[in-house]
Amino acid sequence: MTNYRFAVLGAPISHSRSPQIHAAMLEIAGLEGTYERILADRNVLADTIAGLRSGQWHGLNITVPLKMDAAEMADRLSPRTEFSGSINTLLFDGEEVYGESTDSITFEHLFHSSALASVDPILILGSGGSATAALASVERDRQVYLSARNAARVETLADHFECAVVGWGSGVADALVVNATTLGMGGEELPGNALRMAGGVIDLPYREQTTPTTQTAIDMGIPHVDGHEFLLRQAIASFRLWTGESVDLEVLRTRLRNV
Repeated sequence: MTNYRFAVLGAPISHSRSPQIHAAMLEIAGLEGTYERILADRNVLADTIAGLRSGQWHGLNITVPLKMDAAEMADRLSPRTEFSGSINTLLFDGEEVYGESTDSITFEHLFHSSALASVDPILILGSGGSATAALASVERDRQVYLSARNAARVETLADHFECAVVGWGSGVADALVVNATTLGMGGEELPGNALRMAGGVIDLPYREQTTPTTQTAIDMGIPHVDGHEFLLRQAIASFRLWTGESVDLEVLRTRLRNV
């Protein structure tokens, strides 16, 4: 039986729940293996990818701020990541390092879900790898707005993805707000009217307590997905790519409640 070795790379990384999640999935699937956190910059990422090629690792997850760097270092990207230029999952298929975005896979599922499919338009907050994954996952017939603190980056992304730009802190009436920033990890609130006018929320940051964005969505009574659920969904997709095993979301939730 294969003794799997997985890791997640990024900075910061100590907060990551991925080791607990993947340990639970290994147990559910009846597989042996480990999952590590690696504090990484671009050089550490390159060295770890070399280890992936040599068989030291069976799969890698990538988090902020390295998702675009990882896309540059992969030999081949999935069609969705070629468009977005952002990946969060790497594997070696025996010949090439292959890059995929299970962020995009998760966004595609959520944008089509019964709770969120009718919430339109979509307002994406952020300009990093998670934001580009969201942008690449939206069907072209839905109206998309983009807002971020980096104005130059926003304009570049808006041209590439053909979406509208709104000022940082501005809201869009009845929009599905995708918080693809880190705001909330430390208890921060979203600025201005971005959330007050929302019709639904996907909130990527997570922490032990409910983030202010998710709590506001709960208080408003609007459909929402918090960072913990998003993380579980993208982890399940990564695990399936690496092992071929599918883990049920509710089974995983139950197992993690007992950890």
